[in-house]
Amino acid sequence: MVEEISFALSEEQQMMQDTVRQLVQATVIDSIHQWDEKRQLDKQAVQKFWELGIIQSMIPEEYGGYGMGSSPILHSLVLEELAFGDMSFAVYAMLPALFVLPLVHLGSKEQKEKYLPEFSSDSFVPASLAINELSVGFDVWNCETKAEKKANSYVINGKKCFVPLADEALHMIVIANYEGNPHLFIVDKDEKGLSVGEKEKNCGWWALPTFEVTFENCTIHERNKLGDETAFHWLIQRTRTAMAAIGTGISRASYEYARKYAKERQQFGDPIASRQSIAFMIAEMAYEVDAMRLLTWKAASAIELGMDAKRESFLAKIYAGEMTMKLTDYGVQILGGHGYIRDHPVERYYRNGRSIAISEAMAII
Repeated sequence: MVEEISFALSEEQQMMQDTVRQLVQATVIDSIHQWDEKRQLDKQAVQKFWELGIIQSMIPEEYGGYGMGSSPILHSLVLEELAFGDMSFAVYAMLPALFVLPLVHLGSKEQKEKYLPEFSSDSFVPASLAINELSVGFDVWNCETKAEKKANSYVINGKKCFVPLADEALHMIVIANYEGNPHLFIVDKDEKGLSVGEKEKNCGWWALPTFEVTFENCTIHERNKLGDETAFHWLIQRTRTAMAAIGTGISRASYEYARKYAKERQQFGDPIASRQSIAFMIAEMAYEVDAMRLLTWKAASAIELGMDAKRESFLAKIYAGEMTMKLTDYGVQILGGHGYIRDHPVERYYRNGRSIAISEAMAII
């Protein structure tokens, strides 16, 4: 007998989805345009999300957390809802997880004791991850930032870009090429040889501060190496699935706004949604959002079951990258000239959505 597959959310998942959705509706939707124009998020809104305890729940009780573990499926639901409000907010609010989750799953007892209690506090703790590079044809598996072992230390040299909150981050995980493979290293804010450049001026992410970070003979103790040669495989599967979840949220926002606009906008006495060309675009947006979500859930489910999800996470991420570009462009098209005006959010979805295809590891599940 074939076991029935259910796509229904559990009570816990439904409750968390509803909670995050309500928070986004109450604190983000009506304010994000202003934050985007000012190039600055409201940190009180980020703090309200922190107080939900999602990141603290990942941390074991022995290190001050809630000890509830981590669920990739649950976190993908959270990221979609946050990105529905805005990608900048989603990345900013969940950013500490990029440091916490690898520590929980890959860290030594000494590393956990040193860092995790800091993230069990009642206030948002800035941390980050540095992976992206500006080089043409950047290959995440063969990054140009290098790490070299010297005595009881590692010396890191290279340059990273699109590092969120690098100016405030107390700690960051840096991806560097060591002995021909990408490895993870913990770098603290006060390490010598670490320098943070000026805030980057990006096409999107206006409310998310990202920076170029340079490592010039940045020397860290050997105990700050995180995990072994398999650590990066663990990380990239979770971050690619997270990027797919964010793409789903942005695309859903574009779809819902464009659909509502098309039903209300009258032209020649009828709503423009009655025009075949518009109706077909809206229909395509609807089924592609569902397809993106299902690919994301498939990858997240495989990870949650402890399977190797390299293929599933890659497919989810690459599909989300392509479809987010397409569906956010549809949102602009459906609104016509109004879609290019910043008073409507579809142009922001379009700017932010482009990044799904070209950036790595801005979030983790």
